[in-house]
Amino acid sequence: MAAASSLANQCCHLGQGQWSCVHCTLLFSFLKTFSATMTVVIGFEGSANKIGVGIIRDGEVLSNPRRTYITPPGQGFMPSDTARHHRAVILTVLKEALEQAGLKPADIDCVAYTKGPGMGAPLVTVALVARTVAQLWGKPLLGVNHCIGHIEMGRLITKANNPTVLYVSGGNTQVIAYSERRYRIFGETIDIAVGNCLDRFARVIKISNDPSPGYNIEQMAKKGSQYVELPYTVKGMDVSFSGILSYIEEAAHKMLSSDQCTAEDLCFSLQETVFSMLVEITERAMAHCGSQEVLIVGGVGCNLRLQEMMGVMCKERGAKLFATDERFCIDNGAMIAQAGWEMFKSGQVTELEDSWITQRYRTDEVEVTWRD
Repeated sequence: MAAASSLANQCCHLGQGQWSCVHCTLLFSFLKTFSATMTVVIGFEGSANKIGVGIIRDGEVLSNPRRTYITPPGQGFMPSDTARHHRAVILTVLKEALEQAGLKPADIDCVAYTKGPGMGAPLVTVALVARTVAQLWGKPLLGVNHCIGHIEMGRLITKANNPTVLYVSGGNTQVIAYSERRYRIFGETIDIAVGNCLDRFARVIKISNDPSPGYNIEQMAKKGSQYVELPYTVKGMDVSFSGILSYIEEAAHKMLSSDQCTAEDLCFSLQETVFSMLVEITERAMAHCGSQEVLIVGGVGCNLRLQEMMGVMCKERGAKLFATDERFCIDNGAMIAQAGWEMFKSGQVTELEDSWITQRYRTDEVEVTWRD
């Protein structure tokens, strides 16, 4: 309202700071109405080793701080230890989110949290905080599907219209397209996710987990020059990564000890193989849907080599590629806030007695009430 008053003073020329002309009165009325209809949603994300709190106001990211639980090289993150990390920092991150947004609890319209899928103990930690905050602040609560959070954040940031979505992360690998109020899964991994495959190989060759094993594999792969042939496992619209992982784990010990290749060569070969598989099933889904857009979301979606390979395929088809950077493709609170904003605006809320979590929460289980 201060901005509206300033504009009015410039318009009136009366120097009295009063709403003295018709233009100023109309401007004040418009801004008051506009401000009253803006919806602010805060989102809590903590399904894996990232804990984040983000605030969205009608498509604008007001804040999005997060923390990452990082383990020593060669080690993964255990659910109980990850939950302990989240409990230690979540209130600090919440305070940061409000301060960065310049908002108070009274300014929030809805509290959204990740319902699943994800790791049980971290999910419970975040859900408990979100439930408590919603009750303390007297705000409605919304449980959000983590995968849909990624999709809606990608759509918001890139402005993609109706893309075929490749969702790739440490816990999920899916090719998705929207149809009749559902995000339909056209293909997925039948065992482990692509991000999990990369992370577990990073442990084998003792790559640092800071800032993430996948990122460090990507940097090492840029220095690789020799391609080591690996199993290529596409089964219809689905992919399998467990066999590739087992093969390269065994090959790594033999080939590295005998100097047949370098660790950089293995990182390069693994990326080229698994990303080729992902591009293949994405292109097949595009052909089936008649789609001319691809949106890559999820933590692995930050990988520039994956984006490059997908871009080549899209160019050959006359299609467009949409992708984001690490601010929005890696797990974050704003993506939960954005999906929650869409859900809340369409009339959805989660009653307190229904605000549980689930480690297995399929993308296609959610009715997409906010899209035509």
